[in-house]
Amino acid sequence: MIYLGLDYGERRIGVACSDELGRFAEAIGCVVYRKEAEIWKQLKLFVDETRAEMIVVGLPKRTTGEEKVEVVRVMKFVEGLKKITPREIQVWDERFTSKEAERILREGNLSIQKRKEKKDALAAAIMLQSYLDHRRLTNSHVSTN
Repeated sequence: MIYLGLDYGERRIGVACSDELGRFAEAIGCVVYRKEAEIWKQLKLFVDETRAEMIVVGLPKRTTGEEKVEVVRVMKFVEGLKKITPREIQVWDERFTSKEAERILREGNLSIQKRKEKKDALAAAIMLQSYLDHRRLTNSHVSTN
């Protein structure tokens, strides 16, 4: 199964995709905010081109687990996604993914501009990989008795 990961941010939506077996996530791009219709068109293109069967959207929770204002925006975004695709959509905790992406890119000695360009897509990949790892671990502990 192919999964598409979306990291909904203030200026961009980071996009990541899994391999066909749903084991590994890879950053594949960003959707930069412009006209709303263009955003949905670009997202639909990512869904169709990757042949994603499920979409995983990062949900920004606080470290205490409580929801913050951004959660409302993400859930509104999820409702918009449901209008452009019949694919199943899951939300997944994305705490610290942007900070982790920034750390990785900084260690790679990339310029500030290159880091800006890649951070959101990498954050989406980190979030999606977390989801895929959780699924694999959860499924491997299912009893076959």
